[in-house]
Amino acid sequence: MPQQTLAQSRVIDPILTTHAIGYARPGNIGQLLFPTATVGQYGGKVLTFGKESFRKYNTKRAPGSATQRITFGYDGDPYAIVPAALEALVPDENMTDAAAVPGIDLASDAVDLVLDVFELEHEVECATLARNAANYDSSHKTTLTGTDKWTAGGTADPTDDIMTAQEALRASIGVRGNLVVLSATAFAALQSVDKIIERLKYHSAASVTTDMLARLWNVPQVVVGEAVAAEGVDDTLGDVWGNDVIVAYVSPAAGGNRRSAARPSYGYTYTMKGHPNVKTPYRDENRNSWVYGVNCDRVPVISGITAGFLIKDAGAA
Repeated sequence: MPQQTLAQSRVIDPILTTHAIGYARPGNIGQLLFPTATVGQYGGKVLTFGKESFRKYNTKRAPGSATQRITFGYDGDPYAIVPAALEALVPDENMTDAAAVPGIDLASDAVDLVLDVFELEHEVECATLARNAANYDSSHKTTLTGTDKWTAGGTADPTDDIMTAQEALRASIGVRGNLVVLSATAFAALQSVDKIIERLKYHSAASVTTDMLARLWNVPQVVVGEAVAAEGVDDTLGDVWGNDVIVAYVSPAAGGNRRSAARPSYGYTYTMKGHPNVKTPYRDENRNSWVYGVNCDRVPVISGITAGFLIKDAGAA
């Protein structure tokens, strides 16, 4: 039996783990609403923020007097991260040399298939949390009906709906939202809303874009949740983000998608340190394949519900 190389003896493959940590599934936007915050425990309390996290403090002190101390956040609802793992296979049939460990390209392709599964699962978890009206108080949610729905076209006023949401956030936390999440149906409806088309008629674009909406609504980022997921015995496809819209203030990042959970934000994805990660491959002779184990232990949480506003059924027919 050949002796293992140094790479094979490692528990975690560092190159593929770096690749996994930076992976993003096209069309997914949950990581923007619930950015990554690294934690060291599988269970605990969510660090929660209210309007006191945006309080104006008097930092002045008299000579010799004690310096004021402040703390941000308080223990909220419990969270629990359930370990999650899948394995990626690289069959010998895909390799020119079955005796060798798969090259980085083959390994990355196999790992990406597993990461897609993790990312769709995370997207569904984020959308389920954000779209649950029970998570919001009466001042931070509304359900559009009849001619107020964006699909009503001539009578709908999406800009007014967004501004109402922004004012609710400003009144609660002192800042306006910096992210608007549109369901695919809501975004499609905006292409035919008279008041949107009228406001944007001097733009050269043939259709309404997220950049145009961001300028119109004076918000840094507008994104569209394009993901669909199959459910039920018939694998019926459905929009992950339904017909809803979320306006939120999310903690900005200095770089990348990772944040500190100590900063006020609508939500976070509590992620175990070092996750996701890819294990060094092992050989499965029964399947004539190399196997890469992928771990991704995380859970999305709402940390500042008054920093979010839910608009239900904006894109409903």
